[in-house]
Amino acid sequence: MNAIQKLTEIFTHFPGIGPRQARRFVYYLLTRSPSTMSELAGYISALKNEVSQCLDCRRFFEKRHGKAELCDICADGNRDRSILMLVQRDIDLESVERNGVFNGTYFVLGGSVPILEKEPEKRIRVQELEEKMEKSKDLIKEVILGVNANPEGENTAEFVIKSLEKLSAENKIKISHLGKGLSTGTELEYTDPETLKNALKNRN
Repeated sequence: MNAIQKLTEIFTHFPGIGPRQARRFVYYLLTRSPSTMSELAGYISALKNEVSQCLDCRRFFEKRHGKAELCDICADGNRDRSILMLVQRDIDLESVERNGVFNGTYFVLGGSVPILEKEPEKRIRVQELEEKMEKSKDLIKEVILGVNANPEGENTAEFVIKSLEKLSAENKIKISHLGKGLSTGTELEYTDPETLKNALKNRN
């Protein structure tokens, strides 16, 4: 397999990218100058050195304080730690934060559970979530399922609810869904501030 084929294959693993679009990416890169290619390669190499994963919420964040183990959100003493929002991806968390309508804390599931998935526990960070919940059960009063309003998001929510059923019942932790305001098929990433505000207000 030559470099064009290998790189095309790598790009097909990117979210929403098919073989044809992946090949376009490769040929686009071939038209760039050597300096641009070197710069891109440098940024890719720097990702692991400059970006870390928060031990609490599991989001990726830029390290600004040496070997910081917590992101700026989890390290912020002004956040409401009684409310935990579960989101599927880092970009969903960024969207909620950018809208400025939520002051609780987060946990990034790291993906979704497709319908008919035989091993759902391998698709999202459910074990890490259970460990976090157990550790913070005296603080957390409510868990908000901030998943996409589509079948896969709903299936993910159902799996999470089942996984947390015992722990939430024993510790009287409320599990709620984002309410009316998010129309069917909506992805959290593209939700505007007013819609998200209404969805949080009307959660159930």
